[in-house]
Amino acid sequence: MEAATVFRNPFRPGAGHTPPYLAGRKEERREFLKLLNQDVILSNLILTGLRGVGKTVLLDTFKPLAVQKDWLWVGADLSESTTVDEERLATRILTDVALATSNFVYDKQEIRRPGFGHRSDPYDATLNYPTLRAVYERTDGLVSDRLKAALTFVWLALRASAKPPRGIVFAYDEAQNMADHAKKDEYPLSVMLDVFQSIQRQGAPFLLALTGLPTLFPKLVKARTYSERMFRVVFLNRLDPPDVREAIVKPIAEDGCPITFTEESIRQIEKHSGGYPYFIQFICHEAFDVFVSQITTGSNDPSVPIAEITAKLDSDFFAGRWSRVTDRQRDLLHVASRLDPESEFSVQEIVELSRQLPVKPFSSSHASQILAALINSGIIFKNRHGKYSFAVPLLGDFIRRQYPVESTEEQHALFD
Repeated sequence: MEAATVFRNPFRPGAGHTPPYLAGRKEERREFLKLLNQDVILSNLILTGLRGVGKTVLLDTFKPLAVQKDWLWVGADLSESTTVDEERLATRILTDVALATSNFVYDKQEIRRPGFGHRSDPYDATLNYPTLRAVYERTDGLVSDRLKAALTFVWLALRASAKPPRGIVFAYDEAQNMADHAKKDEYPLSVMLDVFQSIQRQGAPFLLALTGLPTLFPKLVKARTYSERMFRVVFLNRLDPPDVREAIVKPIAEDGCPITFTEESIRQIEKHSGGYPYFIQFICHEAFDVFVSQITTGSNDPSVPIAEITAKLDSDFFAGRWSRVTDRQRDLLHVASRLDPESEFSVQEIVELSRQLPVKPFSSSHASQILAALINSGIIFKNRHGKYSFAVPLLGDFIRRQYPVESTEEQHALFD
């Protein structure tokens, strides 16, 4: 009993928290290493997928890989406030770079670029924020021109330092928050793409690594059509069954752990998590606590209370999103959930099925309008082929629990 109290729950279902054992994702790590081995940066990385697939966690594991290969690592979360205008984006990038380069001292005489590196210039010989800001402010032109000049200066100065790095990885999470704002004449997304495409073409080994929801890549292509050729898109999906099992079993294989999951418990967790890392962590975390409690009270046959854990998952993960959806949007999501919720669906499929369900039928134009609103709220995403999918994994299961089919005959009638 004492061991059950001392051994802490190893599972971590929080957003962006590294799990005790990172299962799978070997191919994605190999792909990132290929990008690091480029002599000239021709391809950047987009790491995309639904919420809960482990994008942030995987990006964090890329950092030590880059550092081992002598790359500097800079980056942060891209909040909407950070990217609301071009100046804020530039400040964000310069600040991030300075955090990684402020200990570099360079020889000004080694920088052979007009306007840089003269003995009379005001720049410090270290790549700290005041130095980068001074370069930025003294450059004429648009924000993009000044940011290009500052980043070019960074690379020239790094090359002139005693131990230059291989390059810099610019890693930004939640990049789907970036957007251009034509009405305000602000184009931060376009500026970022333009700056990196330009300095990479000049040979600077600055690699962009962006993570975000599936709306990210179409947004980049819309801003700059050449984005299609700038990025290698890696879509994270659910884990394969062997990796799911490892994610469940490995954390409790430690010495002193009082808990073991039976084969039936493992099958239940595999089934109800859908293979998505966040849900694996959530269900295992709750099951672990329940098992400890059951063992403490003398139960000889602890089991996973799936119904109770599902109810808590509904409350903690899905309910907040559902509360922000209008009644008519809920009707449409109800219809979509009766299609294959793990696959893609079309407007026409929604229109046709809505005529068979107890909801007011949708016209094509009305369904398209509602889907557009749901895309803006992050519930739905649209791929480049005009198909739609849920942006939140297992959301279809949650919706069906809100609209239970009343009879087996009715369920058969929908799909026969």
